Amino acid sequence: CDVYVTFFGLWELPVFDNISESEQVHTTQVQAMIGKYRLMDPVVDDAAGVFVDQELAVMYGTLIADGSRSSLKALYVGAAIEEIDMIDLQHAIDETDNTDIQRLYECLKSGSRNHLRAYVGQIENLGIVYEAQFLSREEVDSIVDSPLERSR
Repeated sequence: CDVYVTFFGLWELPVFDNISESEQVHTTQVQAMIGKYRLMDPVVDDAAGVFVDQELAVMYGTLIADGSRSSLKALYVGAAIEEIDMIDLQHAIDETDNTDIQRLYECLKSGSRNHLRAYVGQIENLGIVYEAQFLSREEVDSIVDSPLERSR
């Protein structure tokens, strides 16, 4: 969400604002699940760009630097984030047997697929063919060629 807010401020593309608002809804859903199961919240400080995990902090800096070079680079960063999110969410789904949490993760994956569709649509509207960055080309094509999804 921090990356998208930053990119909206830089490039004023509505896609970044729309997706950052959606990500805030997802964050609220995750916080509710954390509260329901009395889990430890890994977010200590929710200020933009502040992470407990140093690897995430470095990744954030790299993503911001890449996306600050041009609006096209920012769109590619957004798409990459969504591809990575889908991979991470699938790993998380595979690692839990809690159906509540699995449903939440599936909902988040649905959101990431919609976000990927939005970023790829913006890129392709510029006359550029999007190339998958972390998922297979077939998986990205399948997502992009399917209709928007509604959260469950």
